[in-house]
Amino acid sequence: MSQLILIVVVALIVFWVIRAYNLLIALKNRVVNAWKQIDVQLKRRHDLIPNLVNAVRGAMEFERDTMQAVIEARNRAVQATGVQETAQAEGMLTQALGKLFALVENYPDLKATGNISQLQEEITSTENKISFARQLYNDVATEYNTRQMQFPTNMVRGLAQARPAELWEIEDRGERAVPDVDLSFRPRDA
Repeated sequence: MSQLILIVVVALIVFWVIRAYNLLIALKNRVVNAWKQIDVQLKRRHDLIPNLVNAVRGAMEFERDTMQAVIEARNRAVQATGVQETAQAEGMLTQALGKLFALVENYPDLKATGNISQLQEEITSTENKISFARQLYNDVATEYNTRQMQFPTNMVRGLAQARPAELWEIEDRGERAVPDVDLSFRPRDA
């Protein structure tokens, strides 16, 4: 009888270890998949930027510094590795693109060009997809990190070779800034 109880206890422990191990492996794979989803959208963004730069280059020849900043920021973003380095490089790219979009607004003829408007729209759409992908990544990475720290799953963490996943954090203060929205329909003071 005592041997039967011992066998049942050992079987339950083995079953629990297998379940905890499989859970950590599944979460690790979800984190990798979520990162790949970000990577797909970033690649799309990186591919669209040279087209935008080439489209505005002729009309904005004297705005070379801004276009050069976009190109350099894109190249840094393409070469970035890891979550933190990528987040930082993408933040710098977002700033450079924002400056380019602001300059395009100053050129009505350029802004009216369908090609440029379409590229701006595609980049904006891609930015939204990146934002959603980052949110998914952070959600999955947080769940994975939490499971690694929770008892008793933390006892299986080494067996599953689970390491904490980095979260995508906003490094740029400009991205953290709250936009100033005034819906009062009052004329602004000049």
